[in-house]
Amino acid sequence: MSPQPRRAIIRDAISVGVAVGAYGLSFGALGTTSGLTVLQTQVLSLLLFSGASQFAVVSIVGAGGNPASAWASSALLGMRNGLYALRLSPLLAVRGWRRPIAAHLTIDESTAMALANDDESDPTHRGARTGFWATGLSVFGFWNAATLIGAVAGSHISDPRVFGLDAAIPAGFAALVAPRLTTSLTRGLALVCGVVAASVSPWTRPGVPVLIAALIALAAAVRFGEPVPPATAQATP
Repeated sequence: MSPQPRRAIIRDAISVGVAVGAYGLSFGALGTTSGLTVLQTQVLSLLLFSGASQFAVVSIVGAGGNPASAWASSALLGMRNGLYALRLSPLLAVRGWRRPIAAHLTIDESTAMALANDDESDPTHRGARTGFWATGLSVFGFWNAATLIGAVAGSHISDPRVFGLDAAIPAGFAALVAPRLTTSLTRGLALVCGVVAASVSPWTRPGVPVLIAALIALAAAVRFGEPVPPATAQATP
């Protein structure tokens, strides 16, 4: 790969990282206003590093839900990354100590950038590899830096309702989902999951409606199979 295309990919990767970092500010603030410490919130971003899964944990714990429900919902939402890994494995051909790092960086944005820059005529898939690593590292850096800033700021807010942060978690989920509703199938699935979650929420504990909706989405993914995110998606990791 010549230097010019490589620079273009890296420039796009940094742009994606900056855009995603904005969501990290919200997550950091919501984490500490939901009862987590700054350290706990930061560890979630460092080790879990999956935006939808992190928001699920914070929303369920903040609502007084069972931690088991929080982690079960988080795990189900994060299972899509495993589907991405199946698609990326032959392109990246990662070996040795880099494998766990690649697995940690396998998110929506890094997958989309890898696939968007893959040149089928290049047997080494250098464009895909550059897109994956540049985007994964960019998002990881900006997301975690923004989480820390948001968490420190949120720890100084005594009542999150004063700033409307009590409504920010559902708004954050809406922002995560909206860019992915590009087909009639995904829009219909989102509607079904929302109706089911709203219907069961009066009779279930916090976190259970999210878990049920995640199971429905997982079953649909297995049945209809849409593992690869749109290349233009600009949501959280």
